[in-house]
Amino acid sequence: MKTDVSDDFLHRLAEQVGEAARVNRQTLVTAESCTGGWIAKMLTDIPGSSGWFEGGMAAYSYEAKQALLGVRPQTLEQHGAVSRETVIEMVSGALVHSGATLAVAVTGIAGPAGGTDDKPVGTVWIAWKRRGGYPTAVTFHFDGDRDAVRRQSVAAALHGLAELMT
Repeated sequence: MKTDVSDDFLHRLAEQVGEAARVNRQTLVTAESCTGGWIAKMLTDIPGSSGWFEGGMAAYSYEAKQALLGVRPQTLEQHGAVSRETVIEMVSGALVHSGATLAVAVTGIAGPAGGTDDKPVGTVWIAWKRRGGYPTAVTFHFDGDRDAVRRQSVAAALHGLAELMT
């Protein structure tokens, strides 16, 4: 993924997701940590999004992940917020707590601090799930500053939603 993700590029991706959701009669929900609601913002920038966007949760802290998305405390203690296990519980929880048919969840380390040798800045987990289906979770290692990591995360999340509906 390119590091210089523009607003126009994100808008075009969101339009593609919206059109696919409309055509396929899907509704979407987001569960976001490091992107802080940016995916939901991009989707709701699209006219007509009320027909296919259910809602979004920005769950940044451990407590919010538990309360809003049902992430288990043991998962956070054993694997941390930036993990396959956590993002899968986030995406599943988003569907449980909404009426949507598709969900995307994102958790990562956007920086500039917070990285470790194990999980450096730019490490992002994204999961997608269709109601009644199994989640898909992918880890990314994005380059750049905080803004660049977050932009790339939003682009990857939107791209995955579009692919899920094709």
